[in-house]
Amino acid sequence: MAADTAPDTLEQRVAACIACHAVKEKQDAYFPRIAGKPAGYLYNQLLNFREGRRQYPMMTYMVDHLPDAYLHEIAEYFSDQHPPYPPLPPPGNTTQAALARGQALVQHGDIDKKIPACVACHGAQLTGVAPAIPSLLGLPSDYINAQFGAWKNKARRANAPDCMAVIAARLSDTDVAAVTGWLGTQAADNAARPAASIAMPLPLQCGSVPAAHGG
Repeated sequence: MAADTAPDTLEQRVAACIACHAVKEKQDAYFPRIAGKPAGYLYNQLLNFREGRRQYPMMTYMVDHLPDAYLHEIAEYFSDQHPPYPPLPPPGNTTQAALARGQALVQHGDIDKKIPACVACHGAQLTGVAPAIPSLLGLPSDYINAQFGAWKNKARRANAPDCMAVIAARLSDTDVAAVTGWLGTQAADNAARPAASIAMPLPLQCGSVPAAHGG
């Protein structure tokens, strides 16, 4: 009797991705939610891993020999997935003053430090902007904090001009903790989707964002 063979579907072929990036009952500080993020953003991150601008051995191994067309397919697949968000984790030890500072930076930025508001790029609802700006919701504070550290340490890069590296360099460690702490308290609407457009121009040029969206 012939052995059963797995169906040749894209879902089957991305099973290795789902093993880490599946939506779980709680937020995962190591493997972020990628479902529902704009396809252009996901594609850019796959390219960044393949081309060495982001460093994580497992991801590099997974995409090292995949052609661009296949990376587009993977990105589109996950962009089309919209499972419910996991519940928020219990509140951490962030002080009310730190939460207020985080909210101010996210919503208004800091003119004196030349730090733009997060909402200026990621959308008024922080749900991202198609085709290439990600949502900031549904991510644990520890994960976002780690990404700021990676930008500061140049372990995470993007095509020049690397706007997030510029912003990360301007943020103190205290401000990073404030921003990530506040974002970690924000519940996500399961019906939320990336915005179709955003007010122009964006505050900084970004090499991974198409010119139509400011860079």
